[in-house]
Amino acid sequence: MSRFVAFLLLVLAACTADRPTEGAGLLIRGARLADGTGGPLRDADVRVVDGLVAEVGAAGSLEPSPGDSVLDASGLVLAPGFVDTHSHHDRGLADDPSAREAVSQGITTIVAGQDGGSPSPLSDFFAGLEAAPAALNVASYVGHNTLRHQVLGEDYRRPADADEVAAMVALLGAEMEAGALGLSTGLEYDPGIYSTTDEVLALARVTADRGGRYISHMRSEDRAFEAALDELLHIGQVTGMPVQVSHMKLAMKSLWGRAGEALARMDSARARGVDVTADVYPYPYWQSSMTVLLPERDFTDRAAFAFALDELVPPEGFLVAAFAPDPSYVGLRLDSIARLRGTDPVSAYMALVAEAEAWQGDGRAEGMIGTSMAEEDIETLLQWPHTNIASDGGLADRHPRGAGTYPRVLGRYVRERGVLDLAEAVHKMTGLAAAHVGIRDRGTVAPGQAADLVLFDPETVADRATPDDPTALAVGIHRVWVNGVEVWRDGQATGARPGRVLRRAS
Repeated sequence: MSRFVAFLLLVLAACTADRPTEGAGLLIRGARLADGTGGPLRDADVRVVDGLVAEVGAAGSLEPSPGDSVLDASGLVLAPGFVDTHSHHDRGLADDPSAREAVSQGITTIVAGQDGGSPSPLSDFFAGLEAAPAALNVASYVGHNTLRHQVLGEDYRRPADADEVAAMVALLGAEMEAGALGLSTGLEYDPGIYSTTDEVLALARVTADRGGRYISHMRSEDRAFEAALDELLHIGQVTGMPVQVSHMKLAMKSLWGRAGEALARMDSARARGVDVTADVYPYPYWQSSMTVLLPERDFTDRAAFAFALDELVPPEGFLVAAFAPDPSYVGLRLDSIARLRGTDPVSAYMALVAEAEAWQGDGRAEGMIGTSMAEEDIETLLQWPHTNIASDGGLADRHPRGAGTYPRVLGRYVRERGVLDLAEAVHKMTGLAAAHVGIRDRGTVAPGQAADLVLFDPETVADRATPDDPTALAVGIHRVWVNGVEVWRDGQATGARPGRVLRRAS
């Protein structure tokens, strides 16, 4: 036997191992079923055949067919797999196709292409995932910043002209043809921060004409929050397509306690016919670049740095997540770095940015985790009927959301605080989340739906990841299935890779 033939046999064996035996099923008996619709939990049996939910019945009503495996799920909750509508877990899939940090918390579908940045071209990205699948399903938006960078290159600190917008529209059309869910923007980041609303609207109109959606890291989550929200609502009003606020937050002290006002404006827009929704994660701190706090991008403006530390992120809430010029700073807070340098926090912040800007190496020069949200606002946002849960996390990320988001909601905000009831929380992680991004065959447990499932203990499920130990895995997630194949069992990835590419439904 030649080495090539032996290799092919190994590949075929691996692919076959990821598929359920045709006709054979799995009967899950006696679970407390949270079916993803938001309806009351009920005791149920669920039968899975060929990657689909085949039957759902009252507990004890279903009998196994010949060849079925039977799992006693008494005392555990069975739910649809969690649909992460704002994810960066795709970035590490080539190195870890088991997607350990994601599937271990019950995520079965990730939606990439967020904050205006997407793999390009999507056709190649999707083809690669189909040739070498991951453990979970992957969908993607097309990113405005990616399009802008391709057309404007390094000359991006200005509005695009008509020919450049037309070039972006052409690229967008190709990505939509490849199956993108819609258009994502990251208008607080370079190069999108320099775009006009008209530029974004031109792309949004094309997206709407092709049946897509719009999701946005808005221009501001602090100083200009209201204007940024108005821009998103305007895009929804003009195009008529669904628009979603990414990782919604009020990240400035003078905005704290005003989440209800923001949601009232969104409710008013919904009453006018704007299909506006939001996603949110359950942490008072975010992760981004150090420069995102400086919208004018004037790194010599001491007053702007001082304002950022006074109103947006205090020095003790400013955690360095990446710093290529001196990696020993990673994990330290700005107040500690200032003391090490024998200076004040504003001067230390300015110096870090200057050193990162001057750094000539490969990869990301700097990053931070900033604490700037109020728990009261997080709870208000979680409770809005049109908010779904999302992680904004990645694999091996410095922010604990990459490994802990969904168990944190189930443990802290459901069991401990009662902010949400269990059925409502599951709905926000599954059926509502899938609806918000236009995924139709997942998010509920019903006959004919894809068998993406998670089995967890509602009494013990909890996150363990922290900023100091961001990849610590959650507890209480017993089993996870993707397309009917078990990918997580009792604290371990199974090695199966049954994930699929999910393209925009026509």
